[in-house]
Amino acid sequence: MPELSALAWVALAVGAIAVGVSKTALPGVNTLAIALFAAVLPARASTGALLLLLIVGDAFALWVHRRHARLRALLPLIPAVLAGLILGSVFLAFASDTGTRRVIGAILLLVIGVTLWRRRKAAAEEAQTGRIAAAAYGTLGGFTTMVANAGGPVMTMYFLAAKFPMRAFLGTTAWFFAGINLAKLPFSIGLGIIDVPTLLMDLLLVPGVVVGAFIGRALLDRMDQRAFERIVIVLTIAGALYLLLG
Repeated sequence: MPELSALAWVALAVGAIAVGVSKTALPGVNTLAIALFAAVLPARASTGALLLLLIVGDAFALWVHRRHARLRALLPLIPAVLAGLILGSVFLAFASDTGTRRVIGAILLLVIGVTLWRRRKAAAEEAQTGRIAAAAYGTLGGFTTMVANAGGPVMTMYFLAAKFPMRAFLGTTAWFFAGINLAKLPFSIGLGIIDVPTLLMDLLLVPGVVVGAFIGRALLDRMDQRAFERIVIVLTIAGALYLLLG
């Protein structure tokens, strides 16, 4: 395992808790984990370490929200997400860490703006652009999740634009990210960003994900739809600005 200070371990533990909360209640909180892991670990190592914890969090998300998913809504996204994963792998092999973060931050801000604009349109108009939206969001989601585990904000905007109820939103995203994070494993192993030291470190951090998952479940029972959407949008904007300016 990497040699880390006590403060660094605390930061990673907080990040692990944030992963758990993001999976069961507030998707945008995942950006805090991205920031903390990137601050403590080298960029490539942080991506691999966080991916493994996200997969653990996915298991809890499925346990809590599996019955509320709208799985048919995921079908149009699959080809675009796979294309995004491939593009992200190529980009990650050549791009610098700073350039990658800023590109993703700019993409997220653009996505937020487009999504908020689309939510003001009539339902009939939105239906006409459904396939285009799925292709655009899916490709961006696959790309950003591959290079920085930052696909959450992109897909959050997609499902918010679709006006899913809170429980259906969380159930559908739970299945989506469980699949996409597992699909990322071969790419990540091939790029060398997951190794044995990463696995050993994550074993110590898994309890934080578990604690965060139960905290998120408790928070969920206290939120209504409007509060949920507002919190998710604010956290997504904060995450985009962090990636763009950090």
